[in-house]
Parts: sequence; C-alpha cells; structure tokens
Amino acid sequence: MSSGCCGPAAPAEQSAQAVPVQISPAAGSEQVVLSPELDHLPVVVIGAGPVGLAAAAHLATRGLDFLILEAGSRAGASIAQWGHVRTFSPWKYDIDAAARRLLETTGWTAPDPDWLPTGAELVEQYLTPLAAHPAIAAHLRLNAQVTGISRAGFDRVRTTGRDAAPFLIRLADGTEIAARAIVDASGTWRTPNVLGANGLPAHGETDAVTFVDHALPDVLGTDRGHYAGKHTLVVGAGHSAATTLLALAALADEAPDTRITWAIRAGNATRTYGGGAADALPARGALGTRLRALVETGRINLLTAFFTHALTVGGDTVTVISRDPSGAEQKVVADRIVAATGYRPDHAIASELRLDLDAILGSTRALAPLIDPNHHSCGTVPAHGAGELAHPEPGYYAVGVKSYGRAPTFLMATGYEQVRSVVAALAGDWEAARQVQLELPETGVCSSSLAEAQEVRVGLATGISGGLLATPLPLAPVGASAESGGGCCG
Repeated sequence: MSSGCCGPAAPAEQSAQAVPVQISPAAGSEQVVLSPELDHLPVVVIGAGPVGLAAAAHLATRGLDFLILEAGSRAGASIAQWGHVRTFSPWKYDIDAAARRLLETTGWTAPDPDWLPTGAELVEQYLTPLAAHPAIAAHLRLNAQVTGISRAGFDRVRTTGRDAAPFLIRLADGTEIAARAIVDASGTWRTPNVLGANGLPAHGETDAVTFVDHALPDVLGTDRGHYAGKHTLVVGAGHSAATTLLALAALADEAPDTRITWAIRAGNATRTYGGGAADALPARGALGTRLRALVETGRINLLTAFFTHALTVGGDTVTVISRDPSGAEQKVVADRIVAATGYRPDHAIASELRLDLDAILGSTRALAPLIDPNHHSCGTVPAHGAGELAHPEPGYYAVGVKSYGRAPTFLMATGYEQVRSVVAALAGDWEAARQVQLELPETGVCSSSLAEAQEVRVGLATGISGGLLATPLPLAPVGASAESGGGCCG
C-alpha cells in the first residue's frame, strides 16, 4: 500500500502473497483491559499524517470516541514539506481501507489508481478530504503540539492504581488533556539524524547549520536558488539521497556550473542502486538505474567509505572532513550540504511512561527482531500488530514510522495494518487484533509495465540511460517520509 524503501505489494499474479499471520501479544498484553473508569475519555491520536488519520478512520468505524492532535497547521503538514516529490507507489496502494470506506460515503472518488502521486497530491486529494470528513473533522485539533505524556497523578515510578488513572497529555500552550489510550503517530520528521558518522554530531556541525538542508529539499522549485551554480554535497545512501541527486543532475542541465558530490559510508553504492529493471516497483528500480548512469558518466562524483567527522565554515563554503576507522581522511569543500541521513524517534514526550524499548533500535523489544535492518529489508518484515507494539504502559502504542525506531524498513502499508490491529485491541476485539495480513514486494518479481505506463503520462526521461520517469519528477518513498521523512531509504 505504500512505497517506502520497498514499496507496495506486488501484483497478485506475482510471488508476493497476503498471508494471515497469528501474532503473539507482548507479555501480558492480551489480558490488558483498559479500566472501565476511563471509558468516558477519548482515545488520543497524536499526528494527522496518513497513519494517524487511518487510526482515526478505524476508531470512527468502531464507534470509539477519539481526538487527533496535530502539531502543524493542516493535516499532512510534514508531507506538505516534500510536496514536490513523486512517490514510488501508485494511488491504489496509498489509501487505507477504512479511510477509503469513509470517504466514499461522501461521494469522494479515488484518484486514478495507477498514478504515482506527489506529496502535494497525497495531501490535497486524500488527506485533506479525509480530515474534513464529518466523522473526523470534529475530532481534529490543529496547531496542537504535544510536549509531554504521563498518567494523571502518577510519575513513572508509582504503580498502585496506575492502570485506572487517565493519561495526561500536555500541549505546548499549557493545555492538558485526559485520555483513555494513546496512539502516537507523531512520526520522526522533526528529528533527523546528525551528519556525524558515529551517531554523534560531527565536530562543528552546529556551527555549520546554515549550510545544511535535510532530506528532500525542493531543488528544482522553491529551493533552486540555494543550489543552482553551486557545489552540493549529498550525504546518505537511501532513496531520499537518490531523489535529491537526480534533481540536482536535472538542475545541472540548466545551470552548468552546478556540481554534485555524493558521499556514502559503504564501500560501493550497490545497495542504493537496487534491483534496477528487476525491482518489484519499476519506478524505484528506475531511480537506481538512472543514478548509476550519472555516477558512471562522471556527472555525480561518488565518494565511498566517507565517515563525516568534522565541518569547518570558511566564508561562503563549508569544508567536510571524513575520518574512517583506520584514521584515513577525505576532504570536500562545498557550498551546500544535503543531509539525507535518515531520522530517529523522539521518545522524550513519553519519558514518564513505562516503555519497553529495544536498546539498539528504539522500537519495542518485541518488534525489534522483526525489523532489524541488519537482517531485514522492507520486503521481508513480517506482519505485526498490537501485540508487538504493546508497552508495559497499558493503552499506549507508538505506530507508524515512530514505532520502528531507527530501523529504516518501514512501509506505509505496515502502518495501516498496525493501526487496524491496535484499534481492534482498544475495542477489545483481540481476535481481529491478532489476525494481521500484509503484502510486501520482492525485488526481481515485477515487470516494468507500471513504469512504462507512467512514462507515457509524464514524459520520457532525457539524456539519462535507463530513465523511465521525467527528470523534473523526482521519486521518494511513501514510507517514513509520508509522515516523517526518513523511512526505509531516507
């Protein structure tokens, strides 16, 4: 249903299959019954991105009272910031089933199922009408930034009577809201990873902040002036980096003095290039194919084994120094830096809740082995739901890209199934909560028919061997990016 690193499900005639999976709830979670004393309170959903609004649609469908708190001024506020980017997956995979049913009651007509929407189209044609639906609009509060979550009258240490106490949610304006349960779909867009290769900020990174943009700047649009005729260093090996690199290459065709350097920690870019023509998502495969051609022809200068260690500002340029584990150094002098290094979750707002977080990824410990990027790609993550997302704090669930912690293997389709399961659990329907189904793509099983059809619609790529989509229409994942920007490939 979404692209992310690995996109939507493969078509039915291919090898990816929807397989029902029995999940085992985290220890004790199947027995969790929210206190009846809290039934008069709403379920609070944090975030009005695709996964948050999908949660609202499922809550509305089940007749559960809810409130959505969105920090931005509109639904899909984070997506609007990369509205210029075209997604890998077509519309037919980008719409949650419960949300679709709600929208269709208003006479809404789904967009062309085979079209690859931009972020702006996702917001305008799907999220905006969904947020305006009568079953949701009255429950949506905008400009409501959550700064903390606790239990009313209880800090993290106190136990006796804790489960019967409502959640207390504090907003930036000082407002406090009581809730019976929380579905945290706040994403990770506001907390990008640092440039430093060891997870700590590089030396001088704070001083160089005015030279650094994070993933998916509008290189060919509103941000054009920052990049035209300049030397840009793009750091990162995911699809967000690839998207920006292709846009910069298109800009270089129009502004010949534009130079592009791409830095990755790996010894080669094979992982970024992906499956090419054999990719389950042809548009994503085309991205890697075009990027490889740009590197091989010298239009993009690729630096491998690049471990960002220090940044030094000198007038109108910034010098970036790499120091690998052996002590060997590389140096790049650039006008701009794009840090496409992914995102990380911020659990600070829930620091007074009892969370069971994996020490490595920052997901729940039950979920971590299922999504570990050392062993899984997006397409091999098993289906999972409320059981794996449960914490020792009954009634609190982090969903969507935030649930994956630092794992870059998230897909929007996964988020939709997460919230279906979580809402079923909140409704006391554990049979439905345990039955999770998910279709995921596999590299090497799809034809290029979708990309060929899209090529006819948006125009042929020019001057790039193997390109399938028009150069002015960069591609990016709809996984974490849809609600936060990082995702599998950010």
